[in-house]
Order: sequence, then C-alpha cells, then structure tokens
Amino acid sequence: MGVTIPLRPGAPAAASRSAAPDPLAPLLELPGVRDAAESARAAIDRLLRHRLMRNRSAEVSAESALRGARASAALEGVDVPLVDLRAGQVDDPVVQGALRASLALGSLVDTWSRAPGQVLARLHALAAADLVDRAELGRPRPHAGPRLTSLFTVVTGTSTVPAVLVAGLVHGELAALAPFGSADGVVARAAGRLTGIVRGLDPKAVSVPEMGFAELGADAYATALAGYATGGPEGLAGWLVHCCRATEHGALEGLAVAEAILRG
Repeated sequence: MGVTIPLRPGAPAAASRSAAPDPLAPLLELPGVRDAAESARAAIDRLLRHRLMRNRSAEVSAESALRGARASAALEGVDVPLVDLRAGQVDDPVVQGALRASLALGSLVDTWSRAPGQVLARLHALAAADLVDRAELGRPRPHAGPRLTSLFTVVTGTSTVPAVLVAGLVHGELAALAPFGSADGVVARAAGRLTGIVRGLDPKAVSVPEMGFAELGADAYATALAGYATGGPEGLAGWLVHCCRATEHGALEGLAVAEAILRG
C-alpha cells in the first residue's frame, strides 16, 4: 500500500488541515501500527494511574529525566553507570549533553508547538555544547531546511492520530535527517519525548522512552530507523511499531521508578 506523510518538501501546510482530511490518518492503516499505538497508550495510562502521580509525580519525572539521558547517551555508544551519573561523577561530553537536553524539556513545553525551530536550536545547543564549535550550535545544515519546514507543519498542526505516533514521526525524521551533523540522535530523542509530553501521551513526563529504545537494543533501533529512512510504508510501519514498543518499555521503567520512590 502507499502512504503519503507530510514530511517532505511540498507537503500541505498545517493551516489547511481544518478543511481537509487529517494527513496523518493513513498511519493507522499501516500493518500493526494501530494495535501497537493502543498498547503503548494503555501502558502509559497504567503508569499515570499509579498512586504516586497524585502528589509526587515531580519526583518520578526528575528520575525519569536522569535515566532518559543515560539511555540516550548509551544509544550513542556511551554507556555509564546510573549511580555515577546521579553522583555527578560523569564528565563525558555526550552524556552531559544528553543530560542538559533532558533536564531542559520542561522549560520547552510551551514553546514547542509554537516555535519548533527555536526549540530544536536550543536542544542542539545543549546537547552539542562540548562537541562542536560554538558557532555551529543550533544551526541546521543547508540540506535540512526543506524537510525541517515540512516537519514543523506536523509539530505545529493538529492531528487525530495517537500522540505516540506523532512523537515517533518527529523522532524518526530528525534522526534520519541529522540536521545538525552532531548530537542529532540525542536531539531527535529529546524532541520525540517532548512531543509526547505536549500532545498528552505522558503529560507528567514520568515514563522513560529512551530506556525503552535502549532495552530493545541499539541494533534493533538502527535497523528500525534505517527502515524509516527508506521512505516506504513497510519501513515507516516498522519504525512506528518499534517506537510504540519502546514506549511500553518506558512506561514500565516509570513504574519501577515510582515503586522505588515509594519504598524510599
């Protein structure tokens, strides 16, 4: 089957969506995607119903940000003990960049759906601060312009498809496009997580989707992303299902965090 997703030059603008069918709706017809999205939603809902979420969700969110940063760095090939990261004993630039980006997400929630370009620039400046020259921070390479513009119509527009799928599109497009040439994976995962927060998948930011991707394995992550990059429906479906499964694992990690906090 064919599917047209507005992530390429010439895609319809978000402003036209009120008068036209939802351009992301075909995602739900891809093999396995609808069921995977429903399972991911159910897993997050179980986490959000945990009793700790009534008045101590900020504690879970803080630990989630730390674990998410560690997992994101691990997917870049830099795996460090969580206890060392928590103790401030890790100075690796990739890990520190992932941590800065993860901790900043809360301050970017209100801006993401209005000015995604500004947010991406900020995320890159945080993630790559110790990796590239200052002049390169937050500056997409020329090749990325048209596709970023198309992606921004998705971020700023509305859609009836599950938020986990929109987050997967954002994550996949940024990771495949590599707009900055440095720290692109960290930025992509942060932007995907931010999309899930903003669109109501995990509004309290208590799951750990990055850990989900890490638990499924770096090889599986790379394979699914390569499938997305082909631009075909099979690759897109495989990537979105992979994102949904990672979200389920991330919800379980959030539950583990909540239980650990309860135990003191």
